[in-house]
Amino acid sequence: MKVLLAGGSGMVGTFITPYLMKHHEIRVLDPVAPAQDVEYVPGSMTNPDDLRRALDGVDSFIDVAMLSPQGGSVTTQNEKIISDNYQVNCQGLHLLLYIAQEMGVKNGVYTSTMSVHYRGRDRYPNEDEVPLDTPSAYGLTKGFGELICRYFTRWFDMNLIALRITGPRPRERWLDERRNPPEYGISGKLYVTDEEDLANAYLASLERVQIGNGLFDAYFIAGDEHGEEMNLSKAMRDLSWEPHAQDLL
Repeated sequence: MKVLLAGGSGMVGTFITPYLMKHHEIRVLDPVAPAQDVEYVPGSMTNPDDLRRALDGVDSFIDVAMLSPQGGSVTTQNEKIISDNYQVNCQGLHLLLYIAQEMGVKNGVYTSTMSVHYRGRDRYPNEDEVPLDTPSAYGLTKGFGELICRYFTRWFDMNLIALRITGPRPRERWLDERRNPPEYGISGKLYVTDEEDLANAYLASLERVQIGNGLFDAYFIAGDEHGEEMNLSKAMRDLSWEPHAQDLL
């Protein structure tokens, strides 16, 4: 498939692209040129003309755009954090989905976050039951993004998956944090996710959205191989995905 990576020059896009390139033809839409040698369309998700150029001729898309991220246990925010997050996670996403379906691109993957939930819990048993009750502006707008996805699956017959990712890390940083885990926030832990495991979740999601119509689903994606904090059963069942990077330790 030819896949558009919206926001693909950012952190997540940069370290998943080499894995995606092994399976698909990648095009990146971003204000900044990507690190990898892939087709590049300079531009922004908030510019309809840029989106039309970027979506022309692609089969599917992955939205990895991100500005001003926050954890899921803070209320701290300012004008920039608010503006950045609504611009990318709501306006940009809505335009991407609207123009994509208009151009006949009816399936894709949205990068959500575990920060759509309040991150002070000890356990997250089910994607469909844990409330989207984040205190952060970032998590709030990412949750609104999931609602926008649901809207487009219901009324425009799109197939969309939201990946609620946790602590995406390039390989060396993942190894360091797994061997020397720092303390995080209220819960004290963060089940960071290795770059290859994360890329495999996107690859599996791209395959899943090719089947059926009017599909929306959200999945926990984390390097929590023993399910200590998050129940990854849904991702295992629907996407045949589970983390394997622990084998490198």
